[in-house]
Amino acid sequence: MRILRFDPIPYPIWRRRMPGWLRTASRPLLRRWLPVDADERAPDTPEATTAYLRRWGLAGENSPPDEKWLTPKSVPDAEPRPAPDGPVRLPAQWEPVEAVILTWPVLYPALWDGHAQMVSALAPVAKVLISIPAPGWAGAISRFLSATMRLTPGIRFLHLPTDDIWVRDYGPIVGYGADGGRVCVKPVFDPLPSYPQARDNQMARRWAAFADIPVRALDLHLEGGNIWTDGAGTLIVSEQIFYSNPYLSRADVEAKLRAVFNFRKLIVTPRLKREETGHVDLVVKLADAQTVLVGARGVFYNGGQLRAAADLFRRESSAAGLPYRVLELPAPPPYLNWGVYPIWRSYTNALTVNGRVLVPVFGIPDDARALAIYREAMPGYEIVPINCRASVNGGGAVHCLTRDIPPAARSELFANAPA
Repeated sequence: MRILRFDPIPYPIWRRRMPGWLRTASRPLLRRWLPVDADERAPDTPEATTAYLRRWGLAGENSPPDEKWLTPKSVPDAEPRPAPDGPVRLPAQWEPVEAVILTWPVLYPALWDGHAQMVSALAPVAKVLISIPAPGWAGAISRFLSATMRLTPGIRFLHLPTDDIWVRDYGPIVGYGADGGRVCVKPVFDPLPSYPQARDNQMARRWAAFADIPVRALDLHLEGGNIWTDGAGTLIVSEQIFYSNPYLSRADVEAKLRAVFNFRKLIVTPRLKREETGHVDLVVKLADAQTVLVGARGVFYNGGQLRAAADLFRRESSAAGLPYRVLELPAPPPYLNWGVYPIWRSYTNALTVNGRVLVPVFGIPDDARALAIYREAMPGYEIVPINCRASVNGGGAVHCLTRDIPPAARSELFANAPA
């Protein structure tokens, strides 16, 4: 087991606030390791695309596909319709999903393979919307994807610039209003003051206007990775929500959540220590309304946090009064990236989509046991491993890198949701 590693960091560290001389001095060195300006300078010719793919060791030497549906749709900076008053019911992930959004990691070549695996796993069961910072990226990405999979019309590109790739956190949180229509909830997104995040903060609003889905504002600092729900009255967050809103009491935070989300019971889990996001999707995952997957308690340092989370659900019940069955996943020990960043690999950071579960794997022995536990917990699902060895160095995996969108049709479960 290696405690110290020097892996690429999938965050734009060169854009963080720093003295001008340091920014200028670091750029030439950074360009040797990452395409630091790639989002602003997309390849605009077949030759430039080939040069980019070769330079960064990416497959895709074949000619780009000519299908017109691969032409990116431009998402304008428009104002969405306001949603009517009334709480919004968030569906559970085992309910139907219409589409999944991914932000393509044009700045991080090491992540392209993992994203391609996600697209390949998602495309047979849902629409895949790939957000890109410039139209020129559609050709490079489609060429890369076509080298390993068959592209289908369900894969679409959206020209929608963002500051980063973690779309779970800033992307549209879509649920159902009292009339059964879709509503996008838009909280405040600005968790990292040292990084530019204005475009991320506006992404959900712009996408909702483009999709013609009305928006409800939520006056809380909240990321999508810190919400789980069973879709029937139970909302689960980690205690990070209180750290993110330090000027509000716990009662005030819960009141703001209840003013927008339709739930009867709030369960608050511990957050991991020395883990930057604090999100609940790194601690637990709902397999179904009564089955909770939790990281194992044996890992050092955060073992107490994971034990507390498991014990919490063993004591708790859902909003429907049903007790939970708790299954423990492996919790690999952390390592230090560049001697500074503690990296926590979490198998709960998985995505359930229309009969499939995309589970992160890291190329370690624990992977096999984690996949076996998922098969035990979710026997009616196809369990699909996704290589997240590179993405985990940014603090997340499959769930953090995706944003699921429910269908427009009225949910069958809505009639049983709390009033």
